[in-house]
Amino acid sequence: MPRVVSGKYKGARLNAPKGEKTRPTSDKVKEALFSIIQMHLPGAVFLDLFAGSGQIGLEALSRGAEEAVFVEHSRSVAAVIFSNIEKLHAEKESEVIVSDVPSALVKLASAKRRFDIIFMDPPYAETAAIFKKTAAFIAKNDLLNDGGMLIIEHSTDTVFEGNVINLTLIRCCKYGLTLLTFYNR
Repeated sequence: MPRVVSGKYKGARLNAPKGEKTRPTSDKVKEALFSIIQMHLPGAVFLDLFAGSGQIGLEALSRGAEEAVFVEHSRSVAAVIFSNIEKLHAEKESEVIVSDVPSALVKLASAKRRFDIIFMDPPYAETAAIFKKTAAFIAKNDLLNDGGMLIIEHSTDTVFEGNVINLTLIRCCKYGLTLLTFYNR
């Protein structure tokens, strides 16, 4: 069962989707991720793609992000995100979009939304193809603020190229069979 590691919701147990539709981020990877981005969180607008239980976006809110937008394709999994948001009383700072990621990004771009941090944790088997399309769309449509970060959680089997349009590869961190790859605008 996922939990909030630090911040105003520290220790809160989150509901997790039933079955094998999602792969929750381990506490070890989550703690490392937030240790790296902690200084960028206060006041940040955070986008959580392939959100699953919503634990990453909720951790961002707990640690000082101003707003979190969650994108999840599955209605049943999105229901878990809604329940976790309610459990933490974080409705005012949260928005859930029940949609596939490409459609959600089109919606966000047409609304002229911009984010300070975009986190994506796509299905590992599809990460490379999804990343290229998603990163290109994010860059071309200015969804990431100047100085913002795009972070991908993926398998160590997938390694990414350097720069993608106006995004620069700045860091890769390995945790067991998981890699966190950071791009900066």
